[in-house]
Amino acid sequence: MTLHVVRHGRTEANASGLLLGRADPALDDVGRRQATAIGRALPACSIVVTSPLSRCRETAELIAEHGQVDDIVVDDRLLEIDYGDLDLTPLREVPNTLWRDWQADTGFRPPGGETLEELGERVARCLDELWPRAVVDEVAVVTHVSPIKAALAWALGVSIAISWRCFVAQASITRIGSGTAGPSLHLFNDTTHLTELPS
Repeated sequence: MTLHVVRHGRTEANASGLLLGRADPALDDVGRRQATAIGRALPACSIVVTSPLSRCRETAELIAEHGQVDDIVVDDRLLEIDYGDLDLTPLREVPNTLWRDWQADTGFRPPGGETLEELGERVARCLDELWPRAVVDEVAVVTHVSPIKAALAWALGVSIAISWRCFVAQASITRIGSGTAGPSLHLFNDTTHLTELPS
């Protein structure tokens, strides 16, 4: 069976190129169409576990509405990384020196925010708890860019530092199956379910 890790649908803040952490905008029209497409692409899941932020909860609800889902559960450990004072800052306005410091150190804390190490630890705890169920059932997780990168590091058994070397598309699906040594990455950043959607 499989753990299906989903990035939420688009918001206006995403479309505007803002660094979006704990701010809580709703999905835009494109995001709602994307979430519906995800629901049609996923197999029947016994449970969808979601970040509490509106963009994820709406995505989870639309997945359940257009797919086959028995239950939706909210888990705070799936929140986006806390960007602190940088939340809703246009990406182009984040100083290059700050990006360099951040990329050089997984313990770097943006002003008022959270480190990648802290993010990785809380996401790993969540996935460790979900994993026994995912081994025998289909489980979906609806979350954000940084927690998906943390899930990738968890599945591969590598450092959260890989966050800077992978890209997670809007409304993408990552699939983690069960291998002989534990979690095994089956598919990363799949967006084929979105190809027929109008932009």
